Amino acid sequence: MKDSRRRLLPARPGVSAVTVLIAGALVFGASACGGRPTTHHKPGTSHEQAGGSVGRLLAAADGSGHRLRQVDAKDAPGVTVSVRRDSEDGWNVRLSVRNFRFTPDSVGGAALLGRGHARLFLDGHPLARVYGSWYHLPDSLVRSAGGGAGLTARLYADDHTAWAVNSAPIQATTSLTAASAQSTAPAPHQPETPRPDTTLEIVVSHGKVSPAPGRTEIKKGRIIELRVRSDHADTLHVHGYDKEARLPAGKTVTLTFTADRTGLFEVETHESDLLLTQLVVR
Repeated sequence: MKDSRRRLLPARPGVSAVTVLIAGALVFGASACGGRPTTHHKPGTSHEQAGGSVGRLLAAADGSGHRLRQVDAKDAPGVTVSVRRDSEDGWNVRLSVRNFRFTPDSVGGAALLGRGHARLFLDGHPLARVYGSWYHLPDSLVRSAGGGAGLTARLYADDHTAWAVNSAPIQATTSLTAASAQSTAPAPHQPETPRPDTTLEIVVSHGKVSPAPGRTEIKKGRIIELRVRSDHADTLHVHGYDKEARLPAGKTVTLTFTADRTGLFEVETHESDLLLTQLVVR
């Protein structure tokens, strides 16, 4: 009687080798294709281990759990922060950076000098991650952080390490309290400039006065405005009131005063000794 059981044939030597080679090629291809190999960190590694040979990774952290990546001050990025109270809600925050570019498309990748993002902190409490020059900070976010006054903007690399110089994070701080006070403070009172009751325009050219010197009658207490233009440097003087003004060559000078004395008063130039007009105050 024939044995109905199938005989197990030995595996062909070439099949196992081909299978191993194909599997290895697939694994290698998955890691070598699909973008930059340093763009994202490997599973099981921290952000700090993502890569990037820029600067020196320090053991110290920035106070929020992110290690410092120190670079030379000459090549280091920089940031300044300013805030303005928004008319509807919160603050409008502006980050001005130098030697730095926001790169939201490569977050989590290797550290490249001059690239990354910023984080906002309020009195040390984290608020938000920022990928641009402008950010609206709502009141609700400030309240949820427990409130505070000091708003800090700090720069980070794509691998979330904090850029640093001389073992200190690269950052800038401003005050929300000061910004609120400036936006709500009333505008300083500007005293109104009284309008003149009488204006006299006089021109001195080549030693001649135009219009020709005459008398102008003015009521006591009225405001007089003298507008004088001379083709050479001189000094304008109102006798009796002891009012003077320098006359630069070719420029119109305005001298305003109140006629609070009665009498006849001459207006003249000092250096050229020209009579410009006479004021009769009654």
